[in-house]
Amino acid sequence: MAENPFAEFPLERAITLRWALRDIQARRLKLSPVSDEDLQVLTDRGLVELQDDGPVLTPAGAAVLSG
Repeated sequence: MAENPFAEFPLERAITLRWALRDIQARRLKLSPVSDEDLQVLTDRGLVELQDDGPVLTPAGAAVLSG
């Protein structure tokens, strides 16, 4: 299993970041917008990349959700 990219965060923050990944994957950003701070954390860890139509999961981000 891959290392937890959110291990350094408190549990509540890690849960918030994981839900942000799920919202990005499901394209629920109009209903559940991801904060700029969360988006920065996810981008810095290589889990999300910004494209013209908005954030999308990288293969590493998809692996976090499938693991």
